[in-house]
Amino acid sequence: MRTIDVNETIDNAPFGAFQWTVVALCGLLLIVDGYDVFVAGTVLPTLIAEWGLSKPEAGALQAWALFGMMFGALIFGPLADKIGRKKGVAISFMLFTLSTLLTGFASSPEQFKICRFVAGLGCGGLMPNAVALMNEYAPKRLRGTMVALMFSGYSVGGMVAAGLGIGMIPQYGWKPMFFIAAVPLLMLPVILWKLPESLGFLIRQGKQEQAKRIYGKIDASARLGHDDKLVFSETKGASASIVELFRHQRTLRTLMLWIAFFCCLLLVYLLSSWLPKVLQEAGYAEKASLLSLFSLNFGGMVGAIAGGRLGDRFGLPKVVVGFFIAAAFSIALIGFNLPAGLLFLMVFVAGATTIGTQILLYASVAQLYNLSVRSTGLGWASGVGRIGAIVGPTLGGVLLAQELPLQHNFLIFAIPAAISALAMLVFAISNARRSAAVQLATA
Repeated sequence: MRTIDVNETIDNAPFGAFQWTVVALCGLLLIVDGYDVFVAGTVLPTLIAEWGLSKPEAGALQAWALFGMMFGALIFGPLADKIGRKKGVAISFMLFTLSTLLTGFASSPEQFKICRFVAGLGCGGLMPNAVALMNEYAPKRLRGTMVALMFSGYSVGGMVAAGLGIGMIPQYGWKPMFFIAAVPLLMLPVILWKLPESLGFLIRQGKQEQAKRIYGKIDASARLGHDDKLVFSETKGASASIVELFRHQRTLRTLMLWIAFFCCLLLVYLLSSWLPKVLQEAGYAEKASLLSLFSLNFGGMVGAIAGGRLGDRFGLPKVVVGFFIAAAFSIALIGFNLPAGLLFLMVFVAGATTIGTQILLYASVAQLYNLSVRSTGLGWASGVGRIGAIVGPTLGGVLLAQELPLQHNFLIFAIPAAISALAMLVFAISNARRSAAVQLATA
């Protein structure tokens, strides 16, 4: 009888076809998720005109989906620790695709809000579970890169929403942008068939035979006998409880991550909701304003992948601090009546350092907590972040209604990035001290 540490095997084995399948499937899921999130920003100017909404009313309309995301993250993160990541992903995916489809039939702001809230529940539940699953199957040496690569699908979804909006909204209106959500439902059978369950979850549940079948795909040379036992080095731990997030000297780091999540998601959804409308009012044509949303998400994709690579090399906390500092400067500069080329460059940098950094924050959370509470940690961090996401569009609507100069608005928008940089600097220092203390204790 042998006892085999699955976590050790994943860390040492080559990154093979099985793990690439997990990256591809989770990436596809997040493309759909990103589309659902960013499609609202593409249709907002049209909704304001069609339904006669004020800017604060439009901001509140956007906030309903984000309100749903907050509850979705808090519900489906801990739930997946109990029922399994695969079920959590499937339920979340079906919930938000069906609700997004139904949004296209909304004939009033009230119906729109309800559909967007339910869609938000699914979107909020998908992210933490997809990140936790990818984090588990990626070797430690590549974890930041693989999670970031998978999560870049979120930005691709935003680019798809902006690209389709440029071609469809002027000619067909806003409703077909939501009808397109029916297409990804065809992916659900493939997800249920190909997406693996969490190995750690199966081992905790005592489902050794199922775990061995998945293990054989990771290590094709393995010849497991009936008496061989798989273990996951992080399996032993506390139950999935929020209290556990503050134990083992994690209190300060948990709080700093929550502050960073709050401010980062505030920025992501503030920019994605209002950037096209603000640029239209600044004199840019409708297609040019939607192109800014494409540039924002393209930056997010590049920032996520580059940040993941840099994080694996230099450490995620250092990279995140640098990205937030760049975000503060680039967002502030957007309001200074820049030439078109320089404007889109600043939007690109803002996307790289907000959307891209959001992805790095998820990876930071996944690395902070052990397996038994990882989804709970991701769910709570994401849930706190969703409060910021709700504040973002609402704050944007209130600020823009004040008709302040464009420069003043974007200087205000840059403040959360500066706060995030400071919070992650404290996190990085605390993390370094904790690591040094552990090394001394084991020396």
